[in-house]
Amino acid sequence: MSMLMSSLQLPSESLVNSIKPKIDGMIEELITALPASEKLTSAERRGIIARYTAVLEGNFIYWMTAAYLSVESAKARPIILDNLHEEVRDAHPAMLRNFAIAAQAFPTDTDALAVHQDLTSVRLFFGRLLGVQSLVTMAFFEGFIQRFMAFLADIAALQGSSEMEYTDVHGICDVEHTDGLFRALGLELAVNPCEDNQDLYEGVNLLRTLIETIVWNRAGVRAE
Repeated sequence: MSMLMSSLQLPSESLVNSIKPKIDGMIEELITALPASEKLTSAERRGIIARYTAVLEGNFIYWMTAAYLSVESAKARPIILDNLHEEVRDAHPAMLRNFAIAAQAFPTDTDALAVHQDLTSVRLFFGRLLGVQSLVTMAFFEGFIQRFMAFLADIAALQGSSEMEYTDVHGICDVEHTDGLFRALGLELAVNPCEDNQDLYEGVNLLRTLIETIVWNRAGVRAE
């Protein structure tokens, strides 16, 4: 399947089954490329945690809310709402802040500015309220987070932290969240298919660039 969806005649379930392996492959590429945690310096480990926190603490709920607002399927909305309910009820941003503080990696202005450009691109994408593309993007991100938690916990431990509630919770719950988002995607595709000229993976590619900036500080490299 090309990056542009050209087979609108495919049943929604078949289309989801063609999207999921591509998303899984993108996630696998990112996870495989992660640096060895024990080879990172303390400053590099701190930077990854800080940039991740600068992005996730104030944006994940906003992005999921945008996905909720963008979908047209009445059956897809409760799936997204369950995710949002858990994020708010269990105060996941507070878990993340505690995690960063314990790892001595609370974001500074330098960390926030390092992700600013790529983060803005992702925010603007979600602001367009594209139902299918938003769900594809969030399914990718939930799947990535679940795989990323082991690495994040490792570098936090090397920073001397034992506060792992955030990584423990997301290493488990995001499996179910990812599956739910793919179910929501199938429901949304059934009532709100993409146009021929819309890129299913536009948001995924923007978010992948942001993840690369979080891990490898691309903005800092560009500025040197």
